Amino acid sequence: MNQGNLTLPQTIQEKLLSILPLVQKPARYTGGELNQIVKDWQRIAVRVCLIFPDIYDIGMSNLGLAILYDLINQREDALAERAFAPWVDMENKLRENQIPLYSLETKHPLAAFDILGFSLPYESLYTNLLNILDLAGLEIWAEKRTPQHPLILAGGHAAFNPEPMAAFIDAFVIGEGEEVIHEILEAYKAWRSTSTDRTSLLKNLAKIEGVYVPSFYIDHYKPDGTFSHLEKSEAAASSTVSKRLVAHLPPPPHRFIVPYVETVHERIPIEIMRGCTRGCRFCQAGMVTRPIRERPVSEIIETIRKAVQATGYNEVGLLSLSSSDYTHISELVREVRKNFSTSHLSISLPSLRIETFSVQLMQELGITRRDGFTLAPEAATERMRNIINKPISTQSLLETARAIFENGWSTIKLYFMIGHPQETLEDVQAIVDLSKQILSLGKKIIGHRAQIHVSVSTFIPKPHTPFQWVPCDTPENIQQKLSLLQNSLRGKNLKLTWNPPEATFLEAWLSRGDRRLAQVIYLAWKYGAKFDAWNDQRRIDAWLRAFRDCGLSPEFYTHRPRPIDEAFPWDHIDTGVRKEFLLQDYLLSLRQQTRADCRQGCYACGIMPKYKALREKGITWKCPPLKVHVSA
Repeated sequence: MNQGNLTLPQTIQEKLLSILPLVQKPARYTGGELNQIVKDWQRIAVRVCLIFPDIYDIGMSNLGLAILYDLINQREDALAERAFAPWVDMENKLRENQIPLYSLETKHPLAAFDILGFSLPYESLYTNLLNILDLAGLEIWAEKRTPQHPLILAGGHAAFNPEPMAAFIDAFVIGEGEEVIHEILEAYKAWRSTSTDRTSLLKNLAKIEGVYVPSFYIDHYKPDGTFSHLEKSEAAASSTVSKRLVAHLPPPPHRFIVPYVETVHERIPIEIMRGCTRGCRFCQAGMVTRPIRERPVSEIIETIRKAVQATGYNEVGLLSLSSSDYTHISELVREVRKNFSTSHLSISLPSLRIETFSVQLMQELGITRRDGFTLAPEAATERMRNIINKPISTQSLLETARAIFENGWSTIKLYFMIGHPQETLEDVQAIVDLSKQILSLGKKIIGHRAQIHVSVSTFIPKPHTPFQWVPCDTPENIQQKLSLLQNSLRGKNLKLTWNPPEATFLEAWLSRGDRRLAQVIYLAWKYGAKFDAWNDQRRIDAWLRAFRDCGLSPEFYTHRPRPIDEAFPWDHIDTGVRKEFLLQDYLLSLRQQTRADCRQGCYACGIMPKYKALREKGITWKCPPLKVHVSA
């Protein structure tokens, strides 16, 4: 999309008046919400637009965006505004009226910003990112951009394998952004004062820990098509790029923007802990966010108080990968009850462990709305749970379900995955049997009010996990397993939802891909792919056509087992967890052997020695002790 000269903000605002009445949920595109921050453009040195490449309703619930928005706007020399992917109807109106995509706060076109920062929490956002660049009238390929173009940054969990998007992004932030964003802003200011070329800016960025500049590397492949290695083409680049880690979590934001339209999560999100030590072998987040860092109870309570006053929300989500592993969780729950028992505040604790202690926590919080309690066994047999290193006994699961029903909840939502390594049809049948067993247990306790909602996704072997060597299950096997579940999990009080297999395979080839996929992503977008995370918008035909035109096979990326000595396209990204540790854990899975929580004993994953430099600065931490919860 080429708009020629930049459209002025007032012109954009005038044109919006005529098109917003013609689209769904026009408040997605207006800005002006409570707690948005608007600064004087003429007095600001660096202007950043933070972009979540999905619709406003989803992006406004992203905590990472809220954190960076708050941190950048605390600076006197910088501003942060927001933009999101317009839904199909709004995109059509923007293109028909030659309106470039703009920021919500001031209606400046994206091309007028100095830096565009994209959040990439999952791979199915890639074509949306390209579409946003096109709607902004910007060059999609990084090599074609000039010093007059904004700097294009990207970060998030999908960036731990940046290679499929390397051709489109100027620089990736690997890891946590709270500190590195300030170093990037300082580097940008210094570069602009010298009037040097764009390569000079990229060289300065490449010197910052946690910043990866893909244009400074050349990819190489073996005769059989497998990845060989990356070759540095610039002295400023590092052979490996270590993830950026914040040793002490900064105070969380509290002045959250309050949308006019309903969003995915309408609550105050407060991260109580970062990292996880449980070691589930399928879980990329648990590996790449190590080590554990916890916020003090007093800071969490004070943030809740400030956020409620600033937003008017009556629900708070206390977030982490495993909330019941937070060392001071009992104290936190007591303090929440003590400070907010009369304020009608609803507190949620997502990601609780499968144990009766989790039920006790919910009891202590005084949860009054007892319509649903979520458990995530991931697999229905102890054999499979040993393979994936989630060693929960079936007896413990049933005891927890009993406690849930006895304490007044009527619905249990069970999360499972199919397609795990070494999984058989008997393991899938066990999902049916276990779900019905829990339903029968519920009926004995609360009668026909008992409901079981089974949610099934398909396993994807992610980079930087012990399962990065295994293939995805085949489409034929996945369909057979889904059919078994669909035919068996029927009837009153039973509900089954599942992810379409094609969504799984799309995410799989993108998450495990190399730089050759850039042309596939580009062509898929040109053929109509966008909103790939949406079942009613996904265009698998466009992707398959793009693969054919590029002479590549999606099966090469999804269904091919990796030899243990194969080089991965993401090997130059150092999460702090050694590849040797991941391989050892993978080999343990083949023998159905588990590792206990690493707070019971260090397994030398590599994360602690990696950050020796922080310890030398006097910044230290250690994983909190494992709490063993014993039911009365």
